[in-house]
Amino acid sequence: MVWKPHATVAAIIEREGRFLMVEEMAGGKLVINQPAGHLDPDESLIDAVIRETQEETAWQFIPEAITGIYLWKHPENGESFLRVTFCGSCDNHNPTQALDDGIQAAVWRTRDELIKKKQTLRSPMVINCIDDYLAGKRFPLDMLIDVAS
Repeated sequence: MVWKPHATVAAIIEREGRFLMVEEMAGGKLVINQPAGHLDPDESLIDAVIRETQEETAWQFIPEAITGIYLWKHPENGESFLRVTFCGSCDNHNPTQALDDGIQAAVWRTRDELIKKKQTLRSPMVINCIDDYLAGKRFPLDMLIDVAS
């Protein structure tokens, strides 16, 4: 059997000390996460994070840098996730857009507010990504290379 982690992306968007987050249903529980999701076939990582942010928050995301690449193994089901996290800005909010299935709301939260609700975070990657962003970790987008066949 070949091990295959889930390839995922996430967006870190900060405004005035608050981060754009989503409240979503996962495993029958309401959890908090960054706008995030799986890479689709024939999609670049940058296109995936733009799409996922739009679908989950109704905001247009503009990626500016990579804050980190994270590997996490879910302790309950053993599934592994390889997450590329981008930071950037957003504009062009469409408040009438329906949000993706399972998304209850897009909300702005401070790090302190997220820490107070740590038990509701979807994974430890949520705070890890924010802390790396706050620590100034930034890697250029051109480190991602889509190789054509």
